[in-house]
Amino acid sequence: MTIEPNERVKMIFLIKRREGSSRDELIMQWYKNHMPAVIASQERAIEQGRDGASRYIAQLFQSSNKSEMSWDGMAQLWFAEAQTPARTDQNREPSDTFQQKAEPYFSWATREYVVMDGSEHLSTAPLTLNDPYPSTRSGFFRANYLVPAQDGTDYDTFFRHWLEVHVPNIRDWMNQAGGFRYVVSHSIYPELAPYAGMAELYFHSEDDWRKCQSLMRADGMERFVDGGRMDIMYGDTEMVGVP
Repeated sequence: MTIEPNERVKMIFLIKRREGSSRDELIMQWYKNHMPAVIASQERAIEQGRDGASRYIAQLFQSSNKSEMSWDGMAQLWFAEAQTPARTDQNREPSDTFQQKAEPYFSWATREYVVMDGSEHLSTAPLTLNDPYPSTRSGFFRANYLVPAQDGTDYDTFFRHWLEVHVPNIRDWMNQAGGFRYVVSHSIYPELAPYAGMAELYFHSEDDWRKCQSLMRADGMERFVDGGRMDIMYGDTEMVGVP
């Protein structure tokens, strides 16, 4: 079974709070101040005939077994064209309080493959007592595997193995464990990106994810992945900016 990539480019922005800012403080400023501004800017871009985001989702991460979380969350926006990797708020003043609370972040261009959709389990419903968006959704357990490649990796070979060997295995294990959504994103500029790619695995509960983990077996991905630098982040809440 051939998996076709999404026609839209998924731009990812990994977010980490600055020293002295709490995670809750960062998220509150993200939701209250930054997301509405991003939503408005994308609407303006589309109205003016420019490349505006057709979707905007922010994934929040919760504590893992590590003493310090690598990231507090990530923004995902889908565009027609890939943006050149660049530091977003380097050498300029923050435009809102969220950017005062967040470390400088980078654009990460990826090609997305939706292996298992499962969108019926993820609400994008607008709010009814406030502005429709941003809104939130929960009621799931998500694992994000942020995958770095080993030095000297041939990315064409790596990505082919990922899609043709590893993806079918993960899909089978997820089906056995009750997983409902599986998305893989490959870096368009892997030499410039923080990771070679990312896998997003959604389950109805953490127990289902643990069952899936118990089924996983080595399938050759370990030949390409720098396991010591891989980050596995977890979450059960997302913020919806543009559904």
